[in-house]
Parts: sequence; structure tokens; C-alpha cells
Amino acid sequence: MRFSHLVLPGQTAPTLIVKEGGEAIPVAGLVEDAPRTLDELVAAGPEALDALREAVAAGRGERISYADAAYAPALLRPPAIMAVGLNYAAHSGELNLKTDSTPTVFTLWPNSLAGHGGTTTWSRSLTAAVDYEAELGVIIGRPARDVSEADALDHVFGYTVVNDISARDIQYSEAQWSRCKSLDGFTPVGPDVVTADEIPDPQDLHIWTRIGDELLQDGSTGQMVRTVATLIAHLSQGITILPGTLISTGSPGGSGFSRTPQVLLKDGTTVTVGVDGIGELTTHCRIVD
Repeated sequence: MRFSHLVLPGQTAPTLIVKEGGEAIPVAGLVEDAPRTLDELVAAGPEALDALREAVAAGRGERISYADAAYAPALLRPPAIMAVGLNYAAHSGELNLKTDSTPTVFTLWPNSLAGHGGTTTWSRSLTAAVDYEAELGVIIGRPARDVSEADALDHVFGYTVVNDISARDIQYSEAQWSRCKSLDGFTPVGPDVVTADEIPDPQDLHIWTRIGDELLQDGSTGQMVRTVATLIAHLSQGITILPGTLISTGSPGGSGFSRTPQVLLKDGTTVTVGVDGIGELTTHCRIVD
């Protein structure tokens, strides 16, 4: 199944919908006491997802067009956003950073979440080196603590697309990476969340970035230094990863900061990142002073 948060015409709050055959089905009309957000659906457990799947298969719910709707972030209030750096060798090399023997992990702050098609703004006085990073996002579906690599994917609810926008000048001036990647709107997520059963192998997905017609990142999740299963197993050691947690799994080579000449996000840039089988995530950029 494919879920999104849409702000429908005439509304201000996001509506959780299922995408089916080019139309949107509001979840509120599918079952009694329906979850209002994807975060609530994940927290409700697999039985809630099964009930929605049965309702859609039975033809319940109103089918509507979403052509004029705006997207909210694919997750609205995740209990945590865990980000993994240096998980593709090509990206580590181009940034002149070493891939450590264990994953480089940091957190992103919830104010950074943004939706597909939105506009991310920043101040020129704050950063002059803003970069893109296409990433596969993983949503945890049930509590994961001390899980094995073999069992790790059983804890995944679904997958989404993340653009881990990064202020490189801040990144290289500080010892931690959370702030440089957590400016308002610096973590666009979506447009959709695709349930895990639709993605048989998260390590066999094309991942890319385009600005206009120029293909800037062109890789495969199979190039990860550590697989999704390995990351979940590692992160869960001694820590309960709560349902709804978003894990951003790293970016392939081709960052704009490392190019000659550099290709940085600037006022008026439109950047699109994508992952096969999940979707394309577009962000418009504006610089404000």
C-alpha cells in the first residue's frame, strides 16, 4: 500500500490517504476509528494496516482526485529521526571523510521536516553552501531492541524518500552534524510511504538526484556500506527503536559540494531526489536575507 499526507483544497490540516489507481482514498472513510495520520497508523500495529488493506480491497471509501492537493511530510511527528552518514563509499571519499568501522549516526530535529513540492528557505548570512543528498528512508513498524540482522527487516513498516539537505559550511565548522542538517525545512520526506511488502529488497533500488535535466546522483542502494538490516540491528543494540521512527540511510556519491565547479542549491533551484518503486521528492529553494 501507498500512503500520503495531503492538504486537500479548502483544508488546512493534512489528511491521511491511500493512493490507489491514480486516485486518493481518505483513510477516515475506510474503517471505524480510523487513524488520522500515518504516525497513528504505525503505532496502531499490523492489525490496523490489515484492516485498511481489506477495506480498500472491498472497494470501500471515497475515491477523489489529488491533483490540486499539497503534500505534508510523509511522517508528521516521528518519535525520532535517526540519520546515518558516510554509508556509501563514493560519498565518503568525495567529502574527504573516513568511513568508520561502525556507522556514523546523528539525529535530525523535527522542525526540519518538509513535504514534497514545498519551498525550503534559508538565510544567506547563515549558510552559503547548501547541498542535496538523496536517501532511502526507513520507517520502523514495531519496537526493535537487540534485534538480529536476520530479523531486522521484520520490524520495518515501510519506505520513503528523504532529501538530507546539508549546510556544508556549518557541517565542516562543527564537531556534530545535527544542526547543519536540521535547519527549518532541511529534511523533505515523501511524497509517499510504501509498505514493506511492496519493496522485496531494499538493497536493489535505483537512487538519484536531478536539478533540471542534469542527473547529479545516480546510484543503487546496493552500494550501501551497511545494509538496511545491518543498520537496524546496530541501532537497536540496547536502544528500543520506537514505531514511527524514521531512519535515513545515507547518500550515494555525486554531491554538489564535491563537484568542480560546485553545484549548490541556490535561490530558485528546484531539486528532485528519487528512489525506484517509492517515488520522486521535489523541493523548491529560496534564499531570504
